[in-house]
Amino acid sequence: MNLKSKLTLGLVLLSVGLTIGLRAETNAIIPLSELKPGPDDAGIAFISAKLLEQNHYSRHPLDNEYSGKMLDQYLKMLDPLHMHFLQSDLDKFEPYRTRLDNLLLQRHDTWPAYEIFSTFRERLQQRTEYCEELLKTEKFTFTGDDRILINRKDAPAPKDLDEAKKLWRERLRYEYLQEKLAKASDKKADKKKPEAKKTGVTNSTPAVVKAPKPEAQEISETLAKRYRKILHIYQEMDRGDVFEFYMNALAHVYDPHTDYMGKSALEQFKISMNLALFGIGAQLRADDDGYCNIEKLMPGGPAIKSKKINEKDRIVAVAQGTNAPVDIVGMNLNKAVQLIRGPKGSEVRLTVEGADGDDRRVVALVRDEIPLEDSQAKGKVVDLPGPDGQLTRVGVIDLPSFYASFDSPGGKGKSEPRFTSADVAALIKKMKTEGTRGIVLDLRRNGGGSLEEAIKLTGLFVKEGPVVQVKGPDGDPIVDSDEDPSVLWDGPLVVLTSRFSASASEIVAAALQDYGRALVVGDISTHGKGTVQSLNQLRNIPQLAKIETDPGALKFTIRKFYRANGRSTQFEGVTPDIILPSIMNVVKDAGEKALDNALPCDTIESAKFEPVNRVAPYLNELKKSSDVRIAKSKDFEYIREDIANYLKHQEDKTMSLNEKVRLKEKAEDDARQKARDKERLARKAPEPKVYELTLKNVSMPGLPPPVAKTNTVASVTAAHGTASADPLSDDLEDEKPPAIDPTLDETQSILVDYLHLLGKVVTARKD
Repeated sequence: MNLKSKLTLGLVLLSVGLTIGLRAETNAIIPLSELKPGPDDAGIAFISAKLLEQNHYSRHPLDNEYSGKMLDQYLKMLDPLHMHFLQSDLDKFEPYRTRLDNLLLQRHDTWPAYEIFSTFRERLQQRTEYCEELLKTEKFTFTGDDRILINRKDAPAPKDLDEAKKLWRERLRYEYLQEKLAKASDKKADKKKPEAKKTGVTNSTPAVVKAPKPEAQEISETLAKRYRKILHIYQEMDRGDVFEFYMNALAHVYDPHTDYMGKSALEQFKISMNLALFGIGAQLRADDDGYCNIEKLMPGGPAIKSKKINEKDRIVAVAQGTNAPVDIVGMNLNKAVQLIRGPKGSEVRLTVEGADGDDRRVVALVRDEIPLEDSQAKGKVVDLPGPDGQLTRVGVIDLPSFYASFDSPGGKGKSEPRFTSADVAALIKKMKTEGTRGIVLDLRRNGGGSLEEAIKLTGLFVKEGPVVQVKGPDGDPIVDSDEDPSVLWDGPLVVLTSRFSASASEIVAAALQDYGRALVVGDISTHGKGTVQSLNQLRNIPQLAKIETDPGALKFTIRKFYRANGRSTQFEGVTPDIILPSIMNVVKDAGEKALDNALPCDTIESAKFEPVNRVAPYLNELKKSSDVRIAKSKDFEYIREDIANYLKHQEDKTMSLNEKVRLKEKAEDDARQKARDKERLARKAPEPKVYELTLKNVSMPGLPPPVAKTNTVASVTAAHGTASADPLSDDLEDEKPPAIDPTLDETQSILVDYLHLLGKVVTARKD
């Protein structure tokens, strides 16, 4: 798959929005006649609208302007690429542009949600049936000069059904060609696989080998199944699902971080904060046949402890305690997961069978807490060669989020306490014990989380003082400070950020930059999410306290974040001291600026704080050294090539439907990647020693064994049992070098330079 295909992958399948949290406990199709407002919709919608009017940061009334925006948001959620609604449909909905506000606030009417959704589902069914018929009757050819516009978000809606069918056929041809090219790649890869060795043992009853299906039949069946599956997902949506969609359209008019959460969405929010869920300890995946497959068993979970469930098994039914089982074959995966999860200590009975449908059995499990260890803080100690050739020991802390224990009323259990600041402190103490001279705090994947934990974490590196200012639409700003004068790590510090670093991670990066305490390195800016949200459980509102329906929760923006220096992180984000080459520097649909209805950036008066000024005196020298390395680096040369390729495709915005042209493009991409792999395998530079730290091993004495990492030709040929005179011979053409991270590698080199300029280098111990 070429770069352009990768960047448009999320738009390829059926171009429909699949972001809603589903709740229903049946996999039956919901008739369109049953999609109508529930008895409690009006009250929930009215209270939510009034809360937003009165308490959202903007204090904007739900008027005709916001009514129009709400309509646009709802249509965009359902049909983001303008593939389903006809212009005649949009014309029919147009009177709602100035009426949704009155319907919600005066008539307490949510009927438009169901009318519009029903029309969408009818169009989706028409598309599915039409494409299935094409797959049965039409022979697709790919020899012309036609091209397809992949991202249609700015394209007009089809004017009528005939024009829609032309679009649907064009997109189907594109998907067919994608499958055809993928199969060609698979065949090429299969030819290179070594034949299985003969063991001399034969079975008395030879296995029956099915003749392979013709390629065209196989592709048609795959695509038809995909279309039916997505249609089925929308056919399963019940009244609550449609209502949640509609309320989120209202919420997102106010800003992109204001959300309406139904019961399941609120539970997922709790899981993300606690880094724990209550269930059986299995990662699940839905296949094209509608089965819920067990992809992975999580260590310590009830499923793996039972020794009665295996990876690749599939779950066909779920029963709660002694209740009758519910068939989940064909059920949307989100719905199946909601059935399998439950309160800690409760019993769930799973009907499980093998991957081939054999060995069906019922397994009773008692749900337990499953920690999400992959999302916890982790670290590594790295011994790096410095400019003088001596080894320098540095630490890297990878922090995916700012988590903290969070329990909501009616939750499914109380999790073990987990706090970011405590976990990072444990990693730092270990690094200090092992002689680490400098630390990289990697926030590239950190989308935010607990503000309190962000403040506490900043306090690990600075003495007491302002960390962030928080201000609502009225009144003076509130200064949130670190009040602990102690500093856990006073040594050199580099913060690594990306366009995906958001919210709390931006607060930390900005505070450490404002204090001159840390050097910030990364993409051209962080995300730019500088707003504070309040979570309001609607059951706590007196008017909704006694209704039968779970009213969910409303999370809305109430304040903005401001740096210690007074500038908001909202919209603009944090600009690093050293910007590294990255394709994300040129991607337009990234960051807060790309989101609808984002609040603007502004500035308030600076708080009083005392910068320590540990970065500015060395910044120019550090930039120069980094620029020299980057100019010589092959990996950054590859990144620059990818940037140029991306910008070229962005100018075109279309993709060829000629098979030969696409095969040529793919061959060029493959050749480029193969040349890169060979060059990386042939590198002679010594590998740094890396010792991985987790919260499980951080309290153990000494360091764990270094991570085995080989990317030299010598090690590859040794693994093959051969020695090649040509290090780039075809014998190695399919060997892949270990995963590389040039951004982190360069950041570590910047830290080593920083240490040398500070005169704080101590040769690492040789373990």
